[in-house]
Amino acid sequence: MFTGLVEGRGRIESFDAADGFWRLVVNVPDTEGLELGASVAIDGVCLTAVAIDGRSVAFDVIGETMQRSTLGDRNVGDDVNVERALRFGDEVGGHLVSGHVFDTGRIETIATTGDACDLRVEASEATMRYIFEKGYIAISGISLTVGMCDHEGFHLHLIPETLARTTLGSAKIGDRVNLEVDPITVAAVETVERIKAQEALL
Repeated sequence: MFTGLVEGRGRIESFDAADGFWRLVVNVPDTEGLELGASVAIDGVCLTAVAIDGRSVAFDVIGETMQRSTLGDRNVGDDVNVERALRFGDEVGGHLVSGHVFDTGRIETIATTGDACDLRVEASEATMRYIFEKGYIAISGISLTVGMCDHEGFHLHLIPETLARTTLGSAKIGDRVNLEVDPITVAAVETVERIKAQEALL
């Protein structure tokens, strides 16, 4: 479990195909107390640390993860968002995030005002069912509040701290991002739709 409060950016040192999976090595901001088997969110994808050498941490990535997330787009030298798993007693300053990517979206527009920024992200109609203005969403592991939205996408209003601390500060139009919607919202929407469907049969 994570909070969506990114600790910093890591850099991909290697990303090699192995027998049925890929070995991803990331130079992370901090490995103090990190143990083998620990969960780390890389661009919002929950991965397991399988080797640690200084600040270089290795993860094994399966094909399903490559297909369902933006990790398949990443190359050596790319920056990624890094968050260590939530520990008992930690402050939950963002919202609870599982690291299970729901879908991917694409950055449609970027508008800068001073040091702040407004992004519009395109998402599938199926995903937009669960995205509401002022609701929570994790964008490549970053806990954010949704701005205006419609059936085809939504806006994000980013403060300078978010831009400086995460990969969104260097994002470009057309970039894909990982989306994890709030599971409480998913449960509420699906419950309401199920009740309405049952009422329609009466």
